[in-house]
Amino acid sequence: MNHAVSTHFFVNHRLTTASLDKLFDAGASAVEIFCARQHLDYHNRAQVDELSHWFRDSELRLHSLHSPMYNDDANGRTGPQATVNIASVVKARRIAACDEIKRVLEIAERIPFRYLIQHLGAPVDDYDDRKFDAGFSSLDELRLFAKHRGVELLLENIPNGLSSAEKLNMFLNQTHLDLGYCFDTGHANVMGGVESEFELMKQRIRSLHVHDNDGKRDSHWFPTLHTEGTIPWKKVMPMLRSREHQYPLLIEIKESPDFPQPLEAIRRIFDNLESY
Repeated sequence: MNHAVSTHFFVNHRLTTASLDKLFDAGASAVEIFCARQHLDYHNRAQVDELSHWFRDSELRLHSLHSPMYNDDANGRTGPQATVNIASVVKARRIAACDEIKRVLEIAERIPFRYLIQHLGAPVDDYDDRKFDAGFSSLDELRLFAKHRGVELLLENIPNGLSSAEKLNMFLNQTHLDLGYCFDTGHANVMGGVESEFELMKQRIRSLHVHDNDGKRDSHWFPTLHTEGTIPWKKVMPMLRSREHQYPLLIEIKESPDFPQPLEAIRRIFDNLESY
């Protein structure tokens, strides 16, 4: 499979071209950039321009951007008003969320990328028909904005009341939006199970987030290396490989003191996963 890495594992540090060079050296042919303003400040044209010049000459391909979860540069610690939620039932907040995401999509005018990974609702959201309606209004608008810039929106399965595989399928069936999915192994593991969630989503999957956890908490552990991980990779990898033409093998891990050399760990993860 083609190998890709999310910059999520150093999201609390500023994204630089030196960091991207190291990812390429670790064996990644493509990258997903996590849009958090302390990492990639998509309001900062100078940082975007620097990356744009670098990507023009690099073999590393920008596969996708992850839509922002917060509009501040502190991972939402400035307060609940910082949450970017396209399914908010408060119209003003929903409009503000869409405006923030449009700033991210405008990066495609400087650095072409294929997909924007989007959450439907916030992690704390329970199921509510009004939130489905709000999400539809937002996505219908964002889908057209993205299309004009050569970008497709992908909905990610996340552990809330709106975004299990079953709920995402129901959402698309009701709204008739023609959107793909980003399948997250760790989120599936704390929801209905990796194999059953994949089965429900597989036809629409266009990207992956590969990581591990204990089946209870969304920990973004290093797959195959963390000793307490519970995903059965020997079963899961053949399943993922069965549709490898649809997506790269994209790792989305969290910085950990247990792995002080994450780039070396990434090489080992790819080798281990490909051995199954």
